[in-house]
Amino acid sequence: MVNIPGIADADLEPEPLDPAQIVSGEPVVTGKVLWESPDGRQIRGTWQITPGVVTDTEANELFVVVSGRATIEVEGGSVLEVGPGDACVLREGDRTQWTVHETLRKAYHISL
Repeated sequence: MVNIPGIADADLEPEPLDPAQIVSGEPVVTGKVLWESPDGRQIRGTWQITPGVVTDTEANELFVVVSGRATIEVEGGSVLEVGPGDACVLREGDRTQWTVHETLRKAYHISL
């Protein structure tokens, strides 16, 4: 069992974006891995991105938005409007475009 009472912005570590992923704005990504399985195939943590538009190719991920708002467009699929309390599942290989309207923080679980 792991209990993490609250994670301040200062506790998050920089996660540089590949410039090719940035569509517009100057988004900054930070995060913190809170738990990783011994084989490295399960990862849980917190991730944050400031406003802007970025693209990504997803892993198998379940996340819950803690704060902020974004529109996530899945290529050939859904458009998701997410905000605090929303839970989402992304599939490995999904190509997405994230339009971050307000700095978004999520708690996530990734299966590799």
